[in-house]
Amino acid sequence: MSLYDWLLFLHVAAAFSLVAGIAAYGVVILGRAGDVARRALAVPALAMWNAGGLGVLVLGIALAIEVDAYEVWDGWILAAIVLWFVASAAGGQLSREVRDEKAQLDLGAARVRLAVMALATALLLVDMIFKPGA
Repeated sequence: MSLYDWLLFLHVAAAFSLVAGIAAYGVVILGRAGDVARRALAVPALAMWNAGGLGVLVLGIALAIEVDAYEVWDGWILAAIVLWFVASAAGGQLSREVRDEKAQLDLGAARVRLAVMALATALLLVDMIFKPGA
């Protein structure tokens, strides 16, 4: 397999991890678990979200550099990076709130952050699949 094949494979695997992290956070936020179970489930959710998010960004930029037809400053790639930052900002705040043992989780705000993460990630996936303007 070529470098491109490996980068693409790992990029897609990271995207699966990112989506799995959102799904796990969905269980944490929308489920009926108590505070102890919620915090226990937050650990794998955070791990999948962080590994997937970092992998998607780093491997995506590496792919843009590797493929001659794309540049990091192409509009659809810049849009993906902006969407990544939006999702990461919401995800970072949500993960801090879920892990804080001293604070009572505001489920309304957590649901909004989860929705922002999911929507930004869905738009990111659409951007990656259809590559508008490429």
